[in-house]
Amino acid sequence: MPDPFTPLALAPKAIITAIEITRHRHHFDPPFNASWDSKPRTFWDAAIVRVHTDLGVTGIGSGDMMLGFEGHEHLFVGQDAMAIERHWRILNNISFHWGRCWPLDIALWDLAGKITGQPCWKLIGGLSNTVRAYASSGTLRGPAELADAAEAYLAKGFTALKIRFHRGDWRADIKALEAVRARIGDKLDLMVDCNQGWRMSWDVYAPWSLKDAVKVARELERLGIYWMEEPLHRGDRAGMRRLREMVDVRVAGGEMTRELYEFRDLITEGCLDVLQPDAALVGGLTGLRRVALMAQEHNLVFTPHTWTNGIGVVANAHLAAGVADAPFLEFPYDPPEWDVDRRDYMMAEPLKIDSAGNIVLTDQPGMGYELAEDMLAKTRTG
Repeated sequence: MPDPFTPLALAPKAIITAIEITRHRHHFDPPFNASWDSKPRTFWDAAIVRVHTDLGVTGIGSGDMMLGFEGHEHLFVGQDAMAIERHWRILNNISFHWGRCWPLDIALWDLAGKITGQPCWKLIGGLSNTVRAYASSGTLRGPAELADAAEAYLAKGFTALKIRFHRGDWRADIKALEAVRARIGDKLDLMVDCNQGWRMSWDVYAPWSLKDAVKVARELERLGIYWMEEPLHRGDRAGMRRLREMVDVRVAGGEMTRELYEFRDLITEGCLDVLQPDAALVGGLTGLRRVALMAQEHNLVFTPHTWTNGIGVVANAHLAAGVADAPFLEFPYDPPEWDVDRRDYMMAEPLKIDSAGNIVLTDQPGMGYELAEDMLAKTRTG
């Protein structure tokens, strides 16, 4: 494969002149009742990162709140915009000492694409501009209602669906899953998110034990589920390894993992079949390209988590299509509670799938999105 970074070295020199961060809050009603959150959600926050240059070209990123970045702008201003590896190292230091500021890496890749006249999927690897989307549901519906939703996903063109568990008793979750299988048969590939890896700040209930996870896995095998996601606490590596050895269903995880070396350890310790880091939350595109290649070398599936916002979904799509050869990419979508008008309110055009259930990226330079400036003006909080 040609070195994807060669076009960066040949690009005209651009100097970073400013980094601008604005924060926004979009209120909505009715609320979104996320399965992993005990509090109904009535708003969606976003931070927009703009990297300005002396060429008059601006790169845009989003997906996390950039908390802790203020005061570090001087580490980037005056630097060559194309020195992405250098910038990644600084961001890695900031992440350790302060907070997750990886949307800046997304903005730098968007900027690099605009300067070179290339889409990011081509710059980062050029493998493909297309990745199959799986509909990632977010709410907990009753069996009949969930089966209705599965039929609606099929009608939209989706070929795969992720269903959430968290009904208090996993047996109730299985009944909902059985209703979907009975209704749609094998027309959808099904995945399950067990939601046991982490908790919201205010939630204190315990995760499953290994024995719980094995019981659930046996039921998922019976129902032909492609993967079970986060079936154990994120720190229970021994449990993940044992679970993976005991069952046939794939074990997925890593969506909130904070350090790249943790993915190295998850891989080498045999903990996961499917790695799910999110470029907006850990490593950016620069760091997760490393993880994607590591996963390939170990014959594992790499498919990013994408529950941030539309800009985060697009960034992960460029990574998954351009280098990862992912079988699916997560597409957060659970109407009416979670539709693209809420998820992508900061974008001039929301990201959608085509009639075959794919995310198709264009040859537009950079990430290919533009901001909804009027909406951002209305929702700005800082």
